[in-house]
Amino acid sequence: MARTDSKKALVIVESPAKAKTILRYLGNGFEVKASMGHIRDLPERQLGVAIENGFEPTYQVLPGKKKIVSELKAAARRAERLYLATDLDREGEAIAWHLTQVLGLPEERVYRVIFNAITKSAIQQAFANPGKLDMYKVMAQQARRILDRIVGYQISPLLWKKVTRGLSAGRVQSVAVKMIVERERQIRQFVPEEYWLIPAILTADLQGNLKDEWAQVKGSQADPSEVNAWLAEHQAFRAELIRIDEKRFRASNQDQAMQVFEALSNATFTVAQVQAKESVSQPVAPFITSTLQQAAASRLGFSAKRTMTAAQQLYEGVELGSMGSLGLITYMRTDSTHVAPEAIQEVRRYIGAQIGQEYLPDEPNRHSTSNKSAQEAHEAIRPTDVDLTPPEIREFLTEDQYKLYDLIWRRFVASQMRPAIWNVTTVDIQVPTCIGTCWYRATGRTQVFDGYSRIWPIVSNDQPLPALQPGQRLAVVDICPQQHFTKPPARYTEATLIKALEKEGIGRPSTYATIISTIQERGYVEQRDKKFYATDLGEIVTDKLNQFFPRIMDIAFTRFMEEQLDKIEEQHIDWTSVLKEFYEPFKQSLQIALEQMRHAKAETTPSPYTCPRCGRPLVYRLGKNNRFLSCSGYPDCRFTSPCDKDGKMVEQSAPTEHICPVCGKPMILRRGRFGSFLGCSDYPNCKTTLKLDRQGNVLPVRPAPVPTGIRCYRCTEGQLVIRNSAKGQFLGCDRFPKCRTIISIKHLDQLKQLQANGQWPPATPQQAKALLSQQSRPALVGGPGQ
Repeated sequence: MARTDSKKALVIVESPAKAKTILRYLGNGFEVKASMGHIRDLPERQLGVAIENGFEPTYQVLPGKKKIVSELKAAARRAERLYLATDLDREGEAIAWHLTQVLGLPEERVYRVIFNAITKSAIQQAFANPGKLDMYKVMAQQARRILDRIVGYQISPLLWKKVTRGLSAGRVQSVAVKMIVERERQIRQFVPEEYWLIPAILTADLQGNLKDEWAQVKGSQADPSEVNAWLAEHQAFRAELIRIDEKRFRASNQDQAMQVFEALSNATFTVAQVQAKESVSQPVAPFITSTLQQAAASRLGFSAKRTMTAAQQLYEGVELGSMGSLGLITYMRTDSTHVAPEAIQEVRRYIGAQIGQEYLPDEPNRHSTSNKSAQEAHEAIRPTDVDLTPPEIREFLTEDQYKLYDLIWRRFVASQMRPAIWNVTTVDIQVPTCIGTCWYRATGRTQVFDGYSRIWPIVSNDQPLPALQPGQRLAVVDICPQQHFTKPPARYTEATLIKALEKEGIGRPSTYATIISTIQERGYVEQRDKKFYATDLGEIVTDKLNQFFPRIMDIAFTRFMEEQLDKIEEQHIDWTSVLKEFYEPFKQSLQIALEQMRHAKAETTPSPYTCPRCGRPLVYRLGKNNRFLSCSGYPDCRFTSPCDKDGKMVEQSAPTEHICPVCGKPMILRRGRFGSFLGCSDYPNCKTTLKLDRQGNVLPVRPAPVPTGIRCYRCTEGQLVIRNSAKGQFLGCDRFPKCRTIISIKHLDQLKQLQANGQWPPATPQQAKALLSQQSRPALVGGPGQ
């Protein structure tokens, strides 16, 4: 697609990678520039919203973006037309609108182009049919931004005053923390209930004696597939006692279980009924943003942020050798399972030719979208070219890109394949005893046709059953009472938290990654073994917000506000009315909180311990982030002791000969997650620690980090410092561990020059990587999960 007139048309996108890919399809008549994300936003250190003047926002060019804006203005002046090719969602529409405001071009010269994929056909079609800005979409984004700014900038200072410095609140993040806190308390308050089961291993082989061999298999800790293979080989299977006569079997203690078990001793097991039926497993729908994040978390172990980073790269374009830079997937922020007809035709052709005609359904599969507001104009996340199979392009992709592309490709192909078919057999087994007729039941499932599971594997531990007939006798291989206890609700993982947020209508798929990152960075929750745990700080902040801002913390109200924000775009309701309806009661709650909220550090809760110095009760107090035990006689008695996550006192060792280098008090030997260390006896007032080697010798203190004056691009609040590691020096953020930014020391001079030129810090990690990679590779290394 080329232009013949002398003046070039200017195209503006968000990132250099996207610009490079698009330029391939436009020709010489176009100049493509990147805005590097947002160029304007509300001011960083003030509210920036005139609430009494119809919520009028004040926007400022972002720090470090003045040079980019100057370049864009110069390019716009020499261009005949301006095409805004930012992303197709609200955020992209808002970026496009801000560009029009800053560049100041007349409306007749400005066009909006949107495309779901960065492919030749999609780009050419978009530029052949340009449109105008969707101001309802812009206003919906603006309303959301102002609403979040009001909540964040008016509650956060309150938390600084009443809890501790550095905290923040968010309209959606605070509700997400509340969900984790509530789950934490459900687990803490859960009282396990005892119950007993009496499972049996039975076999149709009446000749052999399998008990000894089964005992070896049972004790070998073999995986379920190996156990099922052994059972199948010996015509054996598991069965569970379900009822006695017509009453459901229940045993809440050992005596009840043993009474039934003894009655079953030497009883006869006979097949009473065999039922077989066919079960059909329908193909999975192609990915939307939330299901992609969930699948990547459960199948790949990716964080939501890591998933969206890799997806962004796949969407914007990857260099594929002689093929050049290609966008490999459609837009990754979507809640629609709709697929373009031409894409369905292509994948059906691929399935028939490459997988087999028997896997191709007669008609295309249709997948319903659970979100009623999802738009048909938006597509599911799919590969832009199904013929680009993951193995074919693996050499050009990073490990994360390859794994995610493989997941997306498989899911899309599987979505248009035939169902998987299973034979499900249920066997009821009759056992006459002195306490009545005991009924056992066994269920087995075998796959008849793999269907879509050939591409999208289904994990199944279902046992196969041997061929059985009513009246057939069975031999007992093993039968044993088993004690069990009911389990508390499971802690949230990233996958289950995203699923819960989506179900409750909290936030939007495009915001889940940011929400999950923020609540961890603020110290409200922490991840251990990939599960979320609420911290003491998270519980305290949640309780205070629940008390004074019940509407904001209410899940139903948060969902209602999300729906109202959607209606600004979809039903064109007035955005200022939505904000006014929210703000009036919020303002009243804020005033009450300022007057009545007690400082968290002034509040205490009872503990089961007494002070070893004066005998008075110990109470829990809040330190900087966590609870500790303190004497209720403070300030007369200043005894303190650390406690663990469950509030249990941490036993303190006797003082050592080592003296704290900070406060001069004795150091105490303590144990932590990473082994023994020395901690100051004046903890939590002094948190100095010294590391020990394996022999218990004190390791030399690392030299203090050297400030560089360069701002951190990721958190924007800290600055980069020079740190030392076993592999040498590197640049890291001084807010570690809250911010885990890491950059090679090789870029120190380059970063100083970029900051002096007003180009650093950039708005996004992608922009930072692009800036650093302009002069050398490798460039940027993010923290864990980046």
